[in-house]
Amino acid sequence: MRKNLVVLFSFILVIMFESCSNKIPTGEELKLSWEIISNDYSEEAKVKAKFIIENNSDFTFNESNWALFYNQAPRDPLSSNNNTKVEHISGDWFKLSPEKGFKLNPGETKEIEYESEAWFIKESDAAVGPYFVFYDKNGNETGVVAASNYTILPFTLPEQINRHKNDAEPIPTAAWQFDQNKNLEELDASELLPIIPKPVSYKVTGEPVAFDEHVEILYEKGLENEANYLSEFLGNTFDAEFAVSEATEAKSNSVFLALGNISVNGKSKEAYQLDVKKNKSVLIQGSDAAGVFYGIQSLIALLPVDLFVGNEVMVVLSEMQIKDAPRFEYRGMHLDVARNFQTKETVKKAIDILAFYKINNLLFYITEDEGWRVEIEELPELTEIGSHRGHTTKDAIALHPSYGSGPEAYAEGSYGSGYYTRDEFIELIKYAKARHINVIPEIGFPGHSRAAIKAMEARYEKFMALGDEEKANEFRLIDPEETSKYRSAQWYSDNIVNVARPSTYKFYETVVDDIVEIYKEAGVKLEFLHTGGDEVPEGSWSESPMCAALMNEFPEYKDPKNLQAYGTRKVVEMLRSKNLKIGGWEEVALLKDETGRYNPNPEFAGKEVFPYVWNTLGSNTELSYRLANAGYPVIMCNVSNFYFDLAYNKDPREPGLYWGGLGNVRDAWQVAPFDVFTTTGQTAMGEEIDTEKAYEGLERIQPEAKKNIIGVQAQIWAETIKDGEDDLMLRILPKLMGFATTAWSPEREWESISDKNKREVSWDKGWNIFANTLAQKELPRLTLFHGGYNYHVPAPGGKIVDGNLHANSTYPGLIIRYTSDGSEPDVNSTVYTEPVPVSGKVKIKAFDVAGKGSLSMDVE
Repeated sequence: MRKNLVVLFSFILVIMFESCSNKIPTGEELKLSWEIISNDYSEEAKVKAKFIIENNSDFTFNESNWALFYNQAPRDPLSSNNNTKVEHISGDWFKLSPEKGFKLNPGETKEIEYESEAWFIKESDAAVGPYFVFYDKNGNETGVVAASNYTILPFTLPEQINRHKNDAEPIPTAAWQFDQNKNLEELDASELLPIIPKPVSYKVTGEPVAFDEHVEILYEKGLENEANYLSEFLGNTFDAEFAVSEATEAKSNSVFLALGNISVNGKSKEAYQLDVKKNKSVLIQGSDAAGVFYGIQSLIALLPVDLFVGNEVMVVLSEMQIKDAPRFEYRGMHLDVARNFQTKETVKKAIDILAFYKINNLLFYITEDEGWRVEIEELPELTEIGSHRGHTTKDAIALHPSYGSGPEAYAEGSYGSGYYTRDEFIELIKYAKARHINVIPEIGFPGHSRAAIKAMEARYEKFMALGDEEKANEFRLIDPEETSKYRSAQWYSDNIVNVARPSTYKFYETVVDDIVEIYKEAGVKLEFLHTGGDEVPEGSWSESPMCAALMNEFPEYKDPKNLQAYGTRKVVEMLRSKNLKIGGWEEVALLKDETGRYNPNPEFAGKEVFPYVWNTLGSNTELSYRLANAGYPVIMCNVSNFYFDLAYNKDPREPGLYWGGLGNVRDAWQVAPFDVFTTTGQTAMGEEIDTEKAYEGLERIQPEAKKNIIGVQAQIWAETIKDGEDDLMLRILPKLMGFATTAWSPEREWESISDKNKREVSWDKGWNIFANTLAQKELPRLTLFHGGYNYHVPAPGGKIVDGNLHANSTYPGLIIRYTSDGSEPDVNSTVYTEPVPVSGKVKIKAFDVAGKGSLSMDVE
């Protein structure tokens, strides 16, 4: 008996030990690292990377009790070692799981190498949002643990930074940057631009005028909004109250806002004239209220920069006159809050800075595969299901993690979940309208619709469970019998709505009607709605019984892909019946012919369908002109110049994408809208383009079609924006300044110079002035402007020649500081002014006068 008790007690101890040793570990107990190994070990485009798992828990990892989920730029996985398997699940969601023979004991470390197609060259390419899922012996989940102790190891070697062997883009070392800056020189303050964007006319007409007394704000009837805006801004800036009153004429010590018969460069919409007079008054006359508002922004831009870096200073302006009007009627920025969410407060700050740089349209990207961001009263499932992401399965009626959102919705530091209530959306619309910005909602159709599809499947299941099949199908978006195989640009296989299904159009109209009501409640008329329409992949609808029946009814479409034109027709008819202008990415105006080429579809020309043309790569450089020549009103959204989410350069520390090439401020500034062939001089892989040969034979804009280029738009996509407001503003600023110049300012001298050498001389001269203005005025202002913005300061260049440090600035006027002991330069480090003897490990860094710094660079 005693022996049996001993055996039983021993058995219990073993069970208890095994139970304790397999207690699910915490995120801190599992140290996870990710490292790029190489992009150029193969003749093919392949990349090797690795995860390093250090197990500091009592848990034993075996061949079936765990998996690691993570998000990463989509690549086809090819192999992995150490008895593991990497598989793509959906979108940018991947899974690393063990196979037979895997074991990781407590206290051990395991390196798991895996191989994928293409390349990873940036820290923002690394695996993000990793989390472990644990399973019991039957494969049931027993726990989900975010990898909170996670590190991305630095990229230091060329094979970690170069895209395979065909990458012509140089690694931006200090020496490379030094050579890039060689044509730049610091200018005196008198040589800088008066304001950005540069006005049509700026004349200093007399002596300095010191505003040493309190000014009053006067306005003509109808300009209350503009007067109150100026009063609030000045009140916040000077920490004082500025009286506002209606008046009929100007007087000394005042800013007088008035309407007048103003026409500049033949433009009488949004035009203004600003006069600073020696009686210490400012007169701003606008052709309309928007013109007055832009005159106010120019006045604000004339205020001393010291005001915005915390210094008290008297306001002294020159006696002057500015006459100004925009080059393009449509000046827009697209803001993606669907892939990673931004708060209402952050969107307001974006609106404020857009208004300052005279941007008048915000294309608000509120629906996507990864999120639905606005409340729709009749369809609550859109936000109940479609506004948050968390651990699930691909086929579940829920959204899985994307772009590093992690396993738990609304987790601290995560931006994957969230939406705007009806009242919040109304607040944003009104806030923008007061700043003369139209908020254009984008409700994507037929692609980029996974969040909506999942939400409407939840509705379907809910009403089927209640036995109401008619209501269940009322807004359903899929053909349940469809077996089409496709993969979207973001690697989804289930994100395209079915264009043959009548309930698809009922869904879309219901959403649009509610959006119209929201605008009506805001007191703002909705005039323009963007339908998306981009990136419908080949294979869509190819195996849908519903679509097969539709093609039998309409044989003229020939290719299933052309059913997009059918869907667009239905949406256009519906939106036009509501007196709405229709925007859509370029695909809405294209039709595929028998050769596979996409041509302008004549059906929608002249029907207020506005293609937003983003693809300007290779032979598509002509696409804006082809559509404009075909009669479409075109908005140019050039990926090669206007995508703010593209990385500044190839430094792995500079975040962003690069599929369309790299994009800096000069790229946004140096665009000739009516001859992009002269200003698109590199491929996405950094190869120099012989613009005369490469673009020979491509379609040019016809003189009579120039009027059809109605504007330009910048894009900020959010795949790599994972840190809220600071991350967003870092991508927008100062690229916005370069873009705003292209959008507002009159044609630059170099745009009409046909000789390449002379054109480049003019480019460099203009860019030197612009870069100096950024360094000395525009960047420091952002420190306290509208509460303060994060912004990008470019790294300096440097070389050591004969033991002497030589350094220069990417934006002349920035302060270069250096150390020679390997430490990180800060605002107290030695200032570089001229070549100086150095030894040791030299680091340099650029700062503006507000103390905002760049990345540091090692100098060799």
